[in-house]
Amino acid sequence: MISMKKYLFLAVLAAMLTACATQEMASEQNGESEAVNPESLDYPELNSYIVPEIETFELDNGIKFYLVEDNEVPLINLNMIVRAGSFMEPADKVGMASVMTSVMRNGGSEAYPENELNQLLEDKAARIEFGMGFTNGSANLNALKDDFNDLLPVLLDVMMNPLMPQEKIDLAITQRRSSIARRNDDAQQIGFREFEKLIYGEESLQGRQVEHWTLDAITRDDLLAFHSEAFTGENMMIGLVGDFDTEQMKTTLEEVFSAIPAGEQNELDIPDVDYEFDSSIYFVDKEDVNQSVILMGHIGGMRDNPDYAALQAMNEVLSGGFSGRLFQNVRSDQGLAYAVFGAYGSSALYPGQFYAGLFTQSSSTAEAIEAVRREMEKLQEEPVSQQELDDTRESILNSLVFRNNSRRSVLSQRMSNEYLGLPLDAFDRYIEELRTLTPEDIQRVAREYMRPDQMRILVVGNGSEIGDQLNRFGDVQELDITIRRTEEAPAAEEIAGDIEAGREWFERMKNSILVDAGTDITLKQEGKVEMSMPMTMTIDRTETLNFSEEIFLIEMKNTPQGDITLDVQGNSGVLKMGGQEVPLPPAQVRQQLAEYYVHYLNVIINEDEYTPALEGIETVEENEVAKLNLKGPRDMTIHVDTDSALPTMLQYAMINPQTGTDMEIRMYFDDWKVNDGVAIAYETRSVVMGQDQARISLSSHTVE
Repeated sequence: MISMKKYLFLAVLAAMLTACATQEMASEQNGESEAVNPESLDYPELNSYIVPEIETFELDNGIKFYLVEDNEVPLINLNMIVRAGSFMEPADKVGMASVMTSVMRNGGSEAYPENELNQLLEDKAARIEFGMGFTNGSANLNALKDDFNDLLPVLLDVMMNPLMPQEKIDLAITQRRSSIARRNDDAQQIGFREFEKLIYGEESLQGRQVEHWTLDAITRDDLLAFHSEAFTGENMMIGLVGDFDTEQMKTTLEEVFSAIPAGEQNELDIPDVDYEFDSSIYFVDKEDVNQSVILMGHIGGMRDNPDYAALQAMNEVLSGGFSGRLFQNVRSDQGLAYAVFGAYGSSALYPGQFYAGLFTQSSSTAEAIEAVRREMEKLQEEPVSQQELDDTRESILNSLVFRNNSRRSVLSQRMSNEYLGLPLDAFDRYIEELRTLTPEDIQRVAREYMRPDQMRILVVGNGSEIGDQLNRFGDVQELDITIRRTEEAPAAEEIAGDIEAGREWFERMKNSILVDAGTDITLKQEGKVEMSMPMTMTIDRTETLNFSEEIFLIEMKNTPQGDITLDVQGNSGVLKMGGQEVPLPPAQVRQQLAEYYVHYLNVIINEDEYTPALEGIETVEENEVAKLNLKGPRDMTIHVDTDSALPTMLQYAMINPQTGTDMEIRMYFDDWKVNDGVAIAYETRSVVMGQDQARISLSSHTVE
C-alpha cells in the first residue's frame, strides 16, 4: 500500500515529467534545437512606480499630518513618529524610555484598563503599539476602515493618559533584568555591543547600556515626566495610509488631536563623537565557544556626505553578499570564515560605523584578520573592473527595488526624510548617483575614507584555543564584560573565616567522599527525580559523569516529552528526543548542566579553583557542622558534618534567567553510601528561595 506522502511525491514527479515532455514537444514543433542563453535576451524596461500624492497639513499645536489614500483593502494604518528617544535619558536611568512605552501599552488608561483594552482590540482585530528607539519614538494604530473612527479616541486616551501602574513598571523592569542576565550568552551579540562601545566610547549615548543599577533608579514619576516631555504636539508627525476620504479624515483628525498640548519641540542633539584613528586590538574571552567572532573597523560617516553612494558601493564590493570579495576570497577561496559581513554606516544625526566582520575557527583567527585587511588594501591599490562595478551597482539597485513599491513605504520614507532633515528626494538622488559611479570613484573613496592600517579590532573567542595569535596586532586589551549588580565594581572581598582551618576541613571532606579513588573517575548513578516546581512529576534518571573531562550523559525517562538524553562533551552538547537530535549552543549547555557545576564531586575534583575558609562550628538541627565558605567559579557555603566529614548542605546563589534577579539555592544531602571507593548521597533535596523544588533518590552508583 502506498503511503500518502509517497503518493504525493510520485504525483509531483509525474507532473514534472509531463511538463518536461510537453516543453520538449513544443520545442521540436517550433524547430528549436538549442536552449536560449538568458543573457542574450533583451528585457524591456520595468514600468516606473507612480509616486502617490501625499496630502499634508498641520494643526495649531504643531502636529504634522501626512495622508495617502489607498482603497485596495478596507484597512487604515496610522503611524506616528515621536521626536524623542533614549538619547534623552539621564545616564543613571538608562532603560527608562523603553520601560515607559512598554508600560503605556500594558498598563492601559483609566478609561481603557489593560484587560478591557486587550479585549477591545481583539474583538476588532486591531492593534495599538508604542515604542521608543535611540532617536525616535513611535505610536501605531492598525484597524479596519469601519472601526478606525471608534478606535482613534482609544489610541489618543491610552497615549496621552497612561495609568502606568506600579505592578506593570515592576514587570517591565524584571523583563529587562532577564535580558541583562542573558546578554553574554551569545558571542555575536557581545561582539556588536562591545564594538559599538569601542567606536563611540563606553560612556557615550551610543555605547551605554541598561544595567541593574540604572533600572533600580527608575521611578514612576520619572516615566510620567519623560512621557510629558515626549508626547506633545510639537514632537508628533502622523502618517495615515488606507481606505479613507482625505477631506473627511482631515476633519476627524483635527477633532481628535487638537486637544493635545503643543509643548516644546525636542532637539535631536547628539553630541559629537570624540574619535581618534588608531590601530588597536581588543579581546573578550569566552571559554565556551570554539570559534572567533571578529569585527574590525573605525568611525563611519554622515548620510549627507556627497560620497555616500560611492561608499555604499565600495562596501558592497568588499562585503556585499555572495559576490563580495570577503565572501569570494576569504570565505570561499581561502576557507577562513564561516560567515562574512560588513557595513559603511552613515547616519543622518551622528557618524555611523565602518566595519568588516567574520566568524572563523579559533586556530585561524589571526590569519583571517590579515586576510580581511588585505582585501581592504587591494581596493585602495587598484580600481575595480567595470564588470565588477556593474555587478555591484545592479546588486544594490535590485536590493532597493522594494523600497518604494507601496504607498505605505513611500509615505514612511517621506516622513523619515523630513524627520531627519534629509532632502525629500534623497532616495532618488542616491539612485542617480549609483548609476553614474566609475571604478575610479570606488578607488578614490577607498583611499580617502577607509584606513585598514588604523582599525580597532575586536575578537570574541576562546582564549585557550586562540593562544598568542593576537599579539602580532599590538598589545591585546582584554575587555571586562562582567554583569555587575552595582555601578562600582565590588572590591575584592576577603573570605570570611580561617583559611588554614578551612583547607583542613576541605581535605577531610574530600577524603570522606573519595574514600579509595582518584579524581579522574567516571561516576554512573541511577535513580528517580521527584519534581515539585513548576508541577509535580517523577522521572527516572541515569547519569554518567566525568567531571575531570567534562563529559556528561544524562538519560531521563517518563518525562512529559518522552525519553530525553543530554549528551555533553566540554562545551558541545546534543539533546536527543523523539528520534531527533538537536545541537545545543554553549549557553544552553551551561544552563542544562547548572546543577552539575556545583556538585560536591565537581567541587572537590577541581579544588585548585576554590579557596575554603572555616567560618565556625555550628549546630544545625541537633547536628554539629563545620561551616565552610568557598570562593571560586561560584561562591558557595558548605556544611560539613563534624563526625563523618561529609557535606550535609551546599548553598549558592545564581541569577534567575527569567527574572534577572538573584535566587538562593540549597542542596541537602543524606543517606551516604560507599561503592567502588566513592561515597555518594543517595538522598538529595533541592530548595529554591525557601521552596522545595526537587528530591533525588538514587538506587545505585558505580565508579570506573
